[in-house]
Amino acid sequence: MISLRNVTKYYSAGSLKTFVLRNINLDIKEGEFVSIMGPSGSGKSTLLHILGMLDEASEGEYTFLEKPVHKLSEKQRGELHKDSIGFVFQSYHLIDELTVYENIETPLLYQSVKKDERKSMVADILDRFNIVAKKDLFPHQLSGGQQQLVGIARAVISRPKVIFADEPTGNLNSAQGKEIMELFSQLNKQGTTIVQVTHSEDSAAYGGRIISMLDGWIKA
Repeated sequence: MISLRNVTKYYSAGSLKTFVLRNINLDIKEGEFVSIMGPSGSGKSTLLHILGMLDEASEGEYTFLEKPVHKLSEKQRGELHKDSIGFVFQSYHLIDELTVYENIETPLLYQSVKKDERKSMVADILDRFNIVAKKDLFPHQLSGGQQQLVGIARAVISRPKVIFADEPTGNLNSAQGKEIMELFSQLNKQGTTIVQVTHSEDSAAYGGRIISMLDGWIKA
């Protein structure tokens, strides 16, 4: 499903290059649950953003669902992302001007889902995440943990083929964090591929494989 070959990411300042990722080779099969771990600055979030097509590699090849991402136009990458990927951001990335309901509904609008079906899908997700009472509130009226729950609800509502999650439980209490990981585990058992970046060994243990990173390299 996912294949990276010799992927490198660096930022240039004149003749100086600052490397964030170095020579990454990685394969992830459809249906896997992969946890990426490493200290701050190890490159794990940059790797996740490249996998989620929110950033581009400086060098190397990325194949997703047999499509050469490194050769696609920005529009083509956008279409592939919209149809196949759900992304959970560490910093929520909710739209301030939209209510909880509207934020969660947004991916379905991009996919041109019919109104009645959208209404049913959003109602189901609101109930599943126990946030029905928050549906008419705006992001600034929510706690950090509540915003994260909305971000995760938005990522899973369109039933993507793969979910990329950047510290999905980082802003949640232990009970909420366990609920989210159980949800991810359930989605994975139903066939959704999940790739998460986490500092939590408890969260990482939900994955079937742990990838360790250090200084832009994959250690194991």
